[in-house]
Amino acid sequence: MQFTKQTFQTFQTFANRFFTLSFAAGVLLATASLHAQDGTAQIAPGTADGSGTKHPAMLDPSKATEKAPAKFEVKFSTTKGDFIVEANRDWSPNGVDRFYNMVKIGYFQDIVIFRAIPGFMWQFGIHGDPAVNAKWGESKIKDDPSKAGVSNQMGFLTFAKTGMPNSRSVQFFVNLGNNQSLDAQKFTPFARVTKGLDVIKKINTEYGENAPDVQGNFQAKGNEYILGVYPNLDKIKSVTLVTAPATANE
Repeated sequence: MQFTKQTFQTFQTFANRFFTLSFAAGVLLATASLHAQDGTAQIAPGTADGSGTKHPAMLDPSKATEKAPAKFEVKFSTTKGDFIVEANRDWSPNGVDRFYNMVKIGYFQDIVIFRAIPGFMWQFGIHGDPAVNAKWGESKIKDDPSKAGVSNQMGFLTFAKTGMPNSRSVQFFVNLGNNQSLDAQKFTPFARVTKGLDVIKKINTEYGENAPDVQGNFQAKGNEYILGVYPNLDKIKSVTLVTAPATANE
């Protein structure tokens, strides 16, 4: 499903054309080996502990349900550079819990930024392994109410969703401008870029909107497919916790 900037005022049309939320299961998983000499937490690629063992939650989202801290920072490493994001559980409790767990199990490794529209947003979250998508795409979370004073502004991160209630899963977008029109449609921001706004503006937007069949094929066929269609797309190489909270807030 797709959406364009011109469909903001028509929610059903927007929802039906926007974010497809079907994903697939089993792939690179990396998990919280949260140690680094520079103070930035690092994750051993594809493993939970550096041993080469895949995190079991990559094929079973029910194993990734930890409550997130009230606030935490993560570092996005992309093909255009790094930026820092602060997540705020007060803005979107269910959304932040989901994002936190995805970071901890190493979901965000080699993730293609598959849809990027200049001045609007860029979108990511479909996994490169068709095996992980099937499990996580069907693992929906409950909607969060909008938070007063929190809006889809430049640098804010929000879950993609369909027009159906409780349809958020594992797709996200980063706002590249003032997209307040999305607020009334219950696109609830959960985090914001605190360092590296220049980096998010560098993400390749040359392809604009996806063709109608692209997302479904990407979910089913993985990174090889999407990079065959749009070879110059940027990637998220990893997302790691900048600090490793001992426990979540109770």
